[in-house]
Amino acid sequence: MGSPPPPACGLDTVEISRMERLIRESPDGIRRLFSEAELADVGEGPGRAASLAARFAAKEACCKLFPRETSLGHIEPMDFSVRSDAYGAPTIELSPAAQATLDRHRIERIRLSLTHTGDAASAIAWADPKVTLVPWYGRLVYHLLPLRRGVVLENLRRVFGGYVPEPEIRRLAQAYYAHFVRFFFEFLRLPFMSPAARKAWIRIENMESPIEAHKQGKGILLMTGHFGNWEVSTVAGISQLKQYHGLLHFVRRPIKPQCLNDFITNRFARAGFGTLTRRGSLDAMLELLEAGAIVVYVFDQHAGRNKGIPVEFFGRPADTFKSLAILAMSTGAPVIPASSWREPDGSHVLRFEDPLPPIDLEDVGESIRQNTRAYNLALERMLLRHPEQWIWMHK
Repeated sequence: MGSPPPPACGLDTVEISRMERLIRESPDGIRRLFSEAELADVGEGPGRAASLAARFAAKEACCKLFPRETSLGHIEPMDFSVRSDAYGAPTIELSPAAQATLDRHRIERIRLSLTHTGDAASAIAWADPKVTLVPWYGRLVYHLLPLRRGVVLENLRRVFGGYVPEPEIRRLAQAYYAHFVRFFFEFLRLPFMSPAARKAWIRIENMESPIEAHKQGKGILLMTGHFGNWEVSTVAGISQLKQYHGLLHFVRRPIKPQCLNDFITNRFARAGFGTLTRRGSLDAMLELLEAGAIVVYVFDQHAGRNKGIPVEFFGRPADTFKSLAILAMSTGAPVIPASSWREPDGSHVLRFEDPLPPIDLEDVGESIRQNTRAYNLALERMLLRHPEQWIWMHK
Protein backbone atom coordinates (compact mmCIF):
# COMPACT_ATOMS: atom_id res chain seq x y z
CA MET A 1 0.00 0.00 0.00
CA GLY A 2 1.18 3.52 -0.75
CA SER A 3 0.31 6.74 0.96
CA PRO A 4 -2.52 9.04 -0.09
CA PRO A 5 -1.69 11.91 -2.43
CA PRO A 6 0.01 14.74 -0.54
CA PRO A 7 -2.05 17.78 0.43
CA ALA A 8 -1.92 20.72 -1.94
CA CYS A 9 0.05 22.77 0.58
CA GLY A 10 1.57 22.59 4.04
CA LEU A 11 1.33 25.38 6.63
CA ASP A 12 3.22 25.90 9.89
CA THR A 13 3.79 28.68 12.42
CA VAL A 14 6.63 29.03 14.95
CA GLU A 15 6.79 31.50 17.84
CA ILE A 16 9.85 33.71 17.52
CA SER A 17 10.33 33.78 21.30
CA ARG A 18 10.86 30.00 21.30
CA MET A 19 13.63 30.36 18.71
CA GLU A 20 15.21 33.19 20.70
CA ARG A 21 15.27 30.99 23.79
CA LEU A 22 16.77 28.10 21.82
CA ILE A 23 19.51 30.33 20.39
CA ARG A 24 20.32 31.63 23.87
CA GLU A 25 20.16 28.38 25.82
CA SER A 26 21.00 25.58 23.38
CA PRO A 27 23.46 26.29 20.55
CA ASP A 28 23.81 22.54 20.00
CA GLY A 29 20.03 22.29 19.63
CA ILE A 30 20.14 24.90 16.88
CA ARG A 31 22.73 22.86 15.01
CA ARG A 32 20.47 19.83 15.19
CA LEU A 33 17.72 21.80 13.45
CA PHE A 34 19.76 23.68 10.85
CA SER A 35 22.78 22.90 8.70
CA GLU A 36 25.92 25.03 8.89
CA ALA A 37 25.07 26.42 5.45
CA GLU A 38 21.62 27.50 6.65
CA LEU A 39 23.06 29.19 9.75
CA ALA A 40 25.65 31.01 7.64
CA ASP A 41 22.92 32.05 5.21
CA VAL A 42 20.92 33.67 8.02
CA GLY A 43 23.94 35.33 9.61
CA GLU A 44 24.01 37.17 12.92
CA GLY A 45 22.08 40.21 14.07
CA PRO A 46 18.74 41.19 15.57
CA GLY A 47 16.67 39.45 12.88
CA ARG A 48 18.36 36.08 13.33
CA ALA A 49 15.66 34.51 15.52
CA ALA A 50 12.83 35.60 13.21
CA SER A 51 14.65 34.29 10.13
CA LEU A 52 15.40 30.94 11.77
CA ALA A 53 11.82 30.66 13.02
CA ALA A 54 10.53 31.22 9.48
CA ARG A 55 12.92 28.62 8.09
CA PHE A 56 11.99 26.05 10.69
CA ALA A 57 8.31 26.70 9.93
CA ALA A 58 9.17 26.04 6.27
CA LYS A 59 10.80 22.72 7.18
CA GLU A 60 7.72 21.68 9.15
CA ALA A 61 5.43 22.83 6.33
CA CYS A 62 7.37 20.62 3.90
CA CYS A 63 6.97 17.63 6.22
CA LYS A 64 3.23 18.28 6.37
CA LEU A 65 3.08 17.74 2.62
CA PHE A 66 4.02 14.10 3.31
CA PRO A 67 2.27 13.08 6.56
CA ARG A 68 2.73 9.33 6.13
CA GLU A 69 6.46 9.48 5.35
CA THR A 70 6.95 11.89 8.25
CA SER A 71 5.06 9.71 10.74
CA LEU A 72 7.05 6.63 9.66
CA GLY A 73 10.34 8.48 10.09
CA HIS A 74 11.26 8.29 6.40
CA ILE A 75 11.77 12.07 6.35
CA GLU A 76 12.25 14.76 8.99
CA PRO A 77 12.66 18.56 9.02
CA MET A 78 16.45 18.33 8.56
CA ASP A 79 15.84 16.69 5.16
CA PHE A 80 14.67 20.09 3.88
CA SER A 81 17.34 22.80 3.88
CA VAL A 82 15.98 26.32 3.40
CA ARG A 83 18.33 28.70 1.59
CA SER A 84 18.07 32.04 -0.17
CA ASP A 85 18.60 32.27 -3.92
CA ALA A 86 20.49 35.07 -5.69
CA TYR A 87 17.43 37.32 -5.38
CA GLY A 88 16.81 36.58 -1.70
CA ALA A 89 13.82 34.31 -2.31
CA PRO A 90 13.56 31.14 -0.19
CA THR A 91 14.40 27.86 -1.90
CA ILE A 92 14.55 24.23 -0.79
CA GLU A 93 17.58 21.94 -0.96
CA LEU A 94 16.59 18.30 -0.53
CA SER A 95 18.36 15.39 1.12
CA PRO A 96 18.42 12.10 -0.85
CA ALA A 97 15.52 10.81 1.28
CA ALA A 98 13.46 13.94 0.64
CA GLN A 99 14.24 13.85 -3.09
CA ALA A 100 13.12 10.21 -3.29
CA THR A 101 9.88 11.13 -1.51
CA LEU A 102 9.15 13.90 -4.01
CA ASP A 103 10.02 11.62 -6.91
CA ARG A 104 7.71 8.85 -5.71
CA HIS A 105 4.84 11.33 -5.42
CA ARG A 106 5.82 12.71 -8.86
CA ILE A 107 6.44 16.20 -7.49
CA GLU A 108 8.71 18.49 -9.49
CA ARG A 109 9.52 21.00 -6.75
CA ILE A 110 8.34 22.67 -3.56
CA ARG A 111 7.70 26.43 -3.52
CA LEU A 112 7.81 28.44 -0.30
CA SER A 113 6.29 31.60 1.10
CA LEU A 114 7.73 32.90 4.40
CA THR A 115 6.28 35.67 6.57
CA HIS A 116 6.74 36.85 10.13
CA THR A 117 5.16 39.39 12.48
CA GLY A 118 6.57 40.60 15.76
CA ASP A 119 5.55 37.41 17.56
CA ALA A 120 5.55 34.53 15.09
CA ALA A 121 6.87 33.31 11.75
CA SER A 122 4.77 31.36 9.26
CA ALA A 123 5.51 29.34 6.14
CA ILE A 124 3.45 27.84 3.34
CA ALA A 125 4.87 25.05 1.15
CA TRP A 126 3.27 24.22 -2.23
CA ALA A 127 3.99 21.05 -4.18
CA ASP A 128 4.18 21.41 -7.97
CA PRO A 129 3.42 18.09 -9.75
CA LYS A 130 5.68 16.69 -12.44
CA VAL A 131 4.33 16.65 -15.98
CA THR A 132 4.84 13.30 -17.72
CA LEU A 133 5.20 14.01 -21.44
CA VAL A 134 4.24 11.13 -23.73
CA PRO A 135 5.20 11.28 -27.44
CA TRP A 136 2.63 10.04 -29.92
CA TYR A 137 4.60 6.87 -30.65
CA GLY A 138 4.53 5.96 -26.95
CA ARG A 139 0.74 6.06 -26.95
CA LEU A 140 0.66 4.15 -30.25
CA VAL A 141 2.87 1.28 -29.04
CA TYR A 142 1.04 1.16 -25.70
CA HIS A 143 -2.31 0.61 -27.44
CA LEU A 144 -1.37 -1.31 -30.60
CA LEU A 145 1.71 -3.35 -29.58
CA PRO A 146 1.24 -3.82 -25.84
CA LEU A 147 4.28 -6.02 -25.20
CA ARG A 148 3.83 -7.26 -21.60
CA ARG A 149 1.63 -4.26 -20.85
CA GLY A 150 -0.01 -6.03 -17.92
CA VAL A 151 3.38 -6.70 -16.30
CA VAL A 152 4.47 -3.10 -16.87
CA LEU A 153 1.31 -1.66 -15.30
CA GLU A 154 1.43 -4.07 -12.36
CA ASN A 155 5.05 -3.20 -11.61
CA LEU A 156 4.33 0.52 -11.84
CA ARG A 157 1.39 0.12 -9.46
CA ARG A 158 3.63 -1.68 -6.96
CA VAL A 159 5.90 1.36 -6.82
CA PHE A 160 3.50 4.27 -7.43
CA GLY A 161 0.11 2.86 -6.44
CA GLY A 162 -1.38 5.05 -3.72
CA TYR A 163 1.19 7.76 -4.41
CA VAL A 164 -0.12 8.98 -7.77
CA PRO A 165 -3.51 8.53 -9.47
CA GLU A 166 -4.10 5.72 -11.96
CA PRO A 167 -4.05 8.04 -15.04
CA GLU A 168 -0.49 9.07 -14.12
CA ILE A 169 0.53 5.41 -13.87
CA ARG A 170 -0.81 4.84 -17.40
CA ARG A 171 1.07 7.92 -18.64
CA LEU A 172 4.26 6.53 -17.11
CA ALA A 173 3.63 3.23 -18.91
CA GLN A 174 3.14 5.04 -22.23
CA ALA A 175 6.29 7.10 -21.64
CA TYR A 176 8.12 3.85 -20.91
CA TYR A 177 7.13 2.40 -24.30
CA ALA A 178 8.22 5.64 -25.95
CA HIS A 179 11.58 5.28 -24.19
CA PHE A 180 12.08 1.82 -25.65
CA VAL A 181 11.22 2.98 -29.16
CA ARG A 182 14.00 5.56 -28.87
CA PHE A 183 16.27 2.99 -27.20
CA PHE A 184 15.90 0.67 -30.21
CA PHE A 185 16.80 3.33 -32.79
CA GLU A 186 19.69 4.61 -30.66
CA PHE A 187 21.00 1.04 -30.42
CA LEU A 188 21.00 0.80 -34.22
CA ARG A 189 22.56 4.23 -34.66
CA LEU A 190 25.41 3.80 -32.18
CA PRO A 191 27.80 1.68 -34.34
CA PHE A 192 27.74 4.26 -37.13
CA MET A 193 28.60 7.27 -34.95
CA SER A 194 32.06 8.79 -34.93
CA PRO A 195 33.99 8.95 -31.62
CA ALA A 196 33.46 12.72 -31.55
CA ALA A 197 29.70 12.35 -32.04
CA ARG A 198 29.52 9.73 -29.30
CA LYS A 199 31.42 11.96 -26.92
CA ALA A 200 29.11 14.90 -27.64
CA TRP A 201 26.06 12.67 -27.12
CA ILE A 202 26.64 12.03 -23.43
CA ARG A 203 27.59 14.12 -20.41
CA ILE A 204 29.33 12.60 -17.37
CA GLU A 205 28.42 13.91 -13.91
CA ASN A 206 30.42 13.58 -10.67
CA MET A 207 33.39 11.87 -12.31
CA GLU A 208 35.37 12.89 -9.24
CA SER A 209 33.69 10.12 -7.25
CA PRO A 210 35.29 7.11 -9.01
CA ILE A 211 38.57 8.97 -9.55
CA GLU A 212 39.01 9.59 -5.82
CA ALA A 213 37.75 6.12 -4.86
CA HIS A 214 40.20 4.44 -7.23
CA LYS A 215 43.11 6.08 -5.43
CA GLN A 216 42.44 3.80 -2.44
CA GLY A 217 43.96 0.94 -4.43
CA LYS A 218 41.19 -1.55 -3.65
CA GLY A 219 39.41 -1.46 -6.98
CA ILE A 220 35.82 -0.27 -7.37
CA LEU A 221 32.46 -2.03 -7.41
CA LEU A 222 30.31 0.06 -9.74
CA MET A 223 26.68 -0.77 -8.95
CA THR A 224 24.14 0.03 -11.65
CA GLY A 225 20.95 -1.19 -13.30
CA HIS A 226 18.92 -0.96 -16.49
CA PHE A 227 18.65 2.83 -16.43
CA GLY A 228 18.16 4.98 -19.51
CA ASN A 229 19.95 3.63 -22.57
CA TRP A 230 22.56 1.48 -20.85
CA GLU A 231 24.20 0.71 -24.22
CA VAL A 232 24.86 4.41 -24.81
CA SER A 233 26.05 4.97 -21.24
CA THR A 234 28.58 2.14 -21.49
CA VAL A 235 29.87 2.34 -25.05
CA ALA A 236 29.62 6.13 -25.49
CA GLY A 237 29.99 7.13 -21.85
CA ILE A 238 32.32 4.89 -19.89
CA SER A 239 34.50 4.36 -22.96
CA GLN A 240 35.48 8.05 -22.65
CA LEU A 241 37.36 7.18 -19.46
CA LYS A 242 40.59 6.39 -21.26
CA GLN A 243 42.57 6.10 -18.04
CA TYR A 244 40.50 3.03 -17.09
CA HIS A 245 40.68 1.12 -20.38
CA GLY A 246 41.54 -2.48 -19.63
CA LEU A 247 40.41 -2.09 -16.01
CA LEU A 248 36.64 -2.15 -16.59
CA HIS A 249 34.84 -5.49 -16.40
CA PHE A 250 31.08 -6.02 -16.65
CA VAL A 251 29.27 -8.77 -14.78
CA ARG A 252 26.30 -9.71 -16.95
CA ARG A 253 23.94 -12.52 -17.75
CA PRO A 254 24.03 -13.99 -21.26
CA ILE A 255 20.96 -13.01 -23.28
CA LYS A 256 19.10 -14.68 -26.09
CA PRO A 257 19.36 -15.05 -29.01
CA GLN A 258 23.04 -16.00 -28.98
CA CYS A 259 23.80 -13.79 -31.98
CA LEU A 260 22.61 -10.70 -30.06
CA ASN A 261 24.63 -11.74 -27.01
CA ASP A 262 27.75 -12.13 -29.19
CA PHE A 263 27.11 -8.75 -30.84
CA ILE A 264 26.91 -6.95 -27.47
CA THR A 265 29.92 -8.82 -26.06
CA ASN A 266 32.01 -7.89 -29.12
CA ARG A 267 30.89 -4.27 -28.86
CA PHE A 268 32.01 -4.20 -25.23
CA ALA A 269 35.35 -5.75 -26.18
CA ARG A 270 35.96 -3.14 -28.90
CA ALA A 271 35.22 -0.41 -26.34
CA GLY A 272 37.88 -1.87 -24.03
CA PHE A 273 35.64 -3.68 -21.53
CA GLY A 274 36.01 -7.18 -20.18
CA THR A 275 32.92 -9.28 -19.46
CA LEU A 276 32.22 -11.82 -16.73
CA THR A 277 29.26 -14.11 -16.27
CA ARG A 278 27.54 -14.23 -12.88
CA ARG A 279 27.98 -17.97 -12.53
CA GLY A 280 31.41 -19.10 -11.35
CA SER A 281 33.09 -15.67 -11.54
CA LEU A 282 33.48 -14.83 -7.85
CA ASP A 283 37.17 -15.79 -7.70
CA ALA A 284 37.86 -13.85 -10.89
CA MET A 285 36.16 -10.75 -9.44
CA LEU A 286 38.21 -11.01 -6.24
CA GLU A 287 41.42 -11.17 -8.28
CA LEU A 288 40.38 -8.22 -10.44
CA LEU A 289 39.56 -6.04 -7.45
CA GLU A 290 42.85 -6.97 -5.80
CA ALA A 291 44.57 -5.79 -9.00
CA GLY A 292 42.71 -2.45 -8.85
CA ALA A 293 40.11 -3.15 -11.52
CA ILE A 294 36.60 -1.69 -11.74
CA VAL A 295 33.86 -4.32 -11.70
CA VAL A 296 30.51 -3.10 -13.05
CA TYR A 297 27.72 -4.99 -11.30
CA VAL A 298 24.18 -4.88 -12.72
CA PHE A 299 22.17 -5.13 -9.52
CA ASP A 300 18.51 -4.72 -10.48
CA GLN A 301 17.86 -8.34 -11.43
CA HIS A 302 15.96 -11.02 -9.53
CA ALA A 303 18.47 -13.32 -7.82
CA GLY A 304 16.21 -16.20 -6.86
CA ARG A 305 16.22 -17.89 -3.48
CA ASN A 306 19.35 -19.94 -4.12
CA LYS A 307 21.62 -16.96 -4.84
CA GLY A 308 19.86 -14.14 -3.06
CA ILE A 309 18.47 -13.04 0.26
CA PRO A 310 15.06 -11.40 0.83
CA VAL A 311 15.68 -7.67 1.22
CA GLU A 312 13.18 -4.83 1.02
CA PHE A 313 12.79 -3.11 -2.35
CA PHE A 314 10.08 -0.43 -2.49
CA GLY A 315 8.47 -1.85 0.64
CA ARG A 316 8.35 -5.47 -0.54
CA PRO A 317 10.79 -8.34 0.07
CA ALA A 318 12.81 -9.13 -3.05
CA ASP A 319 15.37 -11.90 -3.56
CA THR A 320 18.49 -9.78 -4.00
CA PHE A 321 22.03 -10.83 -4.89
CA LYS A 322 24.22 -11.01 -1.77
CA SER A 323 27.46 -11.40 -3.72
CA LEU A 324 27.95 -7.62 -4.09
CA ALA A 325 27.97 -7.16 -0.31
CA ILE A 326 30.25 -10.18 0.12
CA LEU A 327 32.72 -8.78 -2.43
CA ALA A 328 32.70 -5.32 -0.82
CA MET A 329 33.14 -6.71 2.69
CA SER A 330 35.89 -9.13 1.62
CA THR A 331 37.99 -6.65 -0.34
CA GLY A 332 37.16 -3.23 1.10
CA ALA A 333 36.36 -2.04 -2.42
CA PRO A 334 34.06 1.01 -2.40
CA VAL A 335 30.58 0.56 -3.87
CA ILE A 336 29.62 3.45 -6.17
CA PRO A 337 26.08 3.67 -7.59
CA ALA A 338 25.82 4.81 -11.21
CA SER A 339 22.87 5.52 -13.49
CA SER A 340 22.07 7.11 -16.82
CA TRP A 341 19.12 8.83 -18.43
CA ARG A 342 18.06 10.60 -21.59
CA GLU A 343 17.46 14.35 -21.51
CA PRO A 344 14.49 15.96 -23.35
CA ASP A 345 16.86 17.16 -26.11
CA GLY A 346 17.96 13.57 -26.85
CA SER A 347 21.35 13.79 -25.18
CA HIS A 348 22.33 11.39 -22.41
CA VAL A 349 23.73 11.73 -18.89
CA LEU A 350 25.92 9.23 -17.04
CA ARG A 351 26.06 10.02 -13.33
CA PHE A 352 28.26 8.55 -10.62
CA GLU A 353 27.05 8.91 -7.03
CA ASP A 354 29.35 9.13 -4.02
CA PRO A 355 30.52 5.80 -2.52
CA LEU A 356 28.03 4.16 -0.17
CA PRO A 357 29.21 4.03 3.47
CA PRO A 358 30.09 0.40 4.33
CA ILE A 359 28.22 -1.27 7.19
CA ASP A 360 30.44 -3.50 9.35
CA LEU A 361 28.73 -5.33 12.22
CA GLU A 362 29.81 -8.23 14.42
CA ASP A 363 27.11 -10.38 12.85
CA VAL A 364 28.38 -11.06 9.33
CA GLY A 365 24.97 -12.17 8.07
CA GLU A 366 23.35 -8.98 9.35
CA SER A 367 26.14 -6.92 7.75
CA ILE A 368 25.39 -8.58 4.40
CA ARG A 369 21.67 -7.90 4.80
CA GLN A 370 22.07 -4.24 5.82
CA ASN A 371 24.61 -3.49 3.09
CA THR A 372 22.33 -5.13 0.52
CA ARG A 373 19.41 -3.04 1.77
CA ALA A 374 21.57 0.08 1.32
CA TYR A 375 22.26 -0.98 -2.27
CA ASN A 376 18.55 -1.49 -2.93
CA LEU A 377 17.80 1.93 -1.44
CA ALA A 378 20.34 3.50 -3.81
CA LEU A 379 18.66 1.68 -6.71
CA GLU A 380 15.27 3.00 -5.62
CA ARG A 381 16.50 6.59 -5.62
CA MET A 382 18.13 6.28 -9.04
CA LEU A 383 15.05 4.58 -10.49
CA LEU A 384 12.68 7.26 -9.16
CA ARG A 385 14.72 10.01 -10.80
CA HIS A 386 13.49 8.95 -14.26
CA PRO A 387 11.08 6.04 -13.78
CA GLU A 388 9.90 5.97 -17.39
CA GLN A 389 13.48 5.02 -18.37
CA TRP A 390 13.77 1.83 -16.31
CA ILE A 391 12.97 -1.70 -17.52
CA TRP A 392 9.47 -2.40 -16.15
CA MET A 393 8.86 -5.49 -18.31
CA HIS A 394 10.63 -7.86 -15.92
CA LYS A 395 8.41 -9.80 -13.53
